Amino acid sequence: MDLVQRYLRPGTLQLGESPPLSLYVHLPWCLAKCPYCDFNSHAMPAGAGGMPEARYLDALMADLEAALPQVWGRPVVSVFIGGGTPSLFSPEGIDRLLGGIRARLPLEAGCEITLEANPGTFERERFKAFRAAGVTRLSIGVQSFDDTMLKALGRVHDGAQARAAIAEAREAFDTFNIDLMYALPGQDLAHLQADLDQALAFEPPHLSIYHLTIEANTRFAVAPPTGLPDDDLASDMLDLITERTAATGLQRYEVSAFARPGHRCAHNLNYWRFGDYLGIGAGAHGKLSYPHRVVRQVRWREPMGYIEKALAGQAMSNDDEVPRAQLPFEYMLNALRLREGFALADYQARTGLPLSSIAAPLAQAEARGLVERDAARVWPTVRGFDFLSDLQQLFLPADR
Repeated sequence: MDLVQRYLRPGTLQLGESPPLSLYVHLPWCLAKCPYCDFNSHAMPAGAGGMPEARYLDALMADLEAALPQVWGRPVVSVFIGGGTPSLFSPEGIDRLLGGIRARLPLEAGCEITLEANPGTFERERFKAFRAAGVTRLSIGVQSFDDTMLKALGRVHDGAQARAAIAEAREAFDTFNIDLMYALPGQDLAHLQADLDQALAFEPPHLSIYHLTIEANTRFAVAPPTGLPDDDLASDMLDLITERTAATGLQRYEVSAFARPGHRCAHNLNYWRFGDYLGIGAGAHGKLSYPHRVVRQVRWREPMGYIEKALAGQAMSNDDEVPRAQLPFEYMLNALRLREGFALADYQARTGLPLSSIAAPLAQAEARGLVERDAARVWPTVRGFDFLSDLQQLFLPADR
């Protein structure tokens, strides 16, 4: 039985029509591995050969070709090129990548195409060249404008480079995102205020702000930094962020995402609405829906190994059907991040489950003041946003 036949075999779920489909492309190399990063990123190979850009692009196209029968005929609503540091790839390489994608997948009119970029790879006119290649949205990993904070985070750029990169992005793109982090080692409210002042001075259409967390399998997990803000200070920092962004016209539409009208990230919205995404590239994850099941896929993680496997037609390392009992939690882990919440009809269509499968935890969440609801929708309250993990955990399987 081939892969598609296996995905299409009968099962207990009855899903509605296929949700929107996005494409995620992983480019795994960075100038250096940051000590807080748990993504599948790798320092660029040393030596004359360096990063094998052309061969990796060959592997991506082979990966995509092999995956086409799994998504045949489905239009793509967004493309996200993440990493790693995708802006290490040449504009010519990104042009080749997007040309190859367009030749193989039907992209919807106005399809959002995002490229992640780091100020440490910034060169004048480079962002304009990415725009000419077909990228419509740039996401810039600034994290902070404070040189001391950047050094503590192991970033390869400084504040001046960050400011120059954003200025260039403003000229090249109608929509761009600035990534910031807070609760950094040694950071206080004044430091955060200064970072926010500089970011908001550029009038960004979109701002993503993340709490620094110590993840397993990172250098910070082995040697945690000193001077991390306590929970009370971190909470005050989040209050400052929400106040300042709202005052400048940025709407908090997701826990960590703030946007001006018309500039919400379509790709991330599809994740949060439990849409489908095909993931290609080293270590990429995907989620695909079929009439009777939801499937998660993973590509081989190590870049050079991925290249060999993909060129041999074996890019996927493993795939698993999401257990029926796990689907409510999987759905809520995403949907409850959104200020607007979710439509009850969408829950049924995208999980294939009846509303009775979430009746008890929804009632508990409402009783605790974590959600509100009407006949058609459920959405988190302010308290639900503040205690999002507690809210999401209500939907974990009872036998976990």
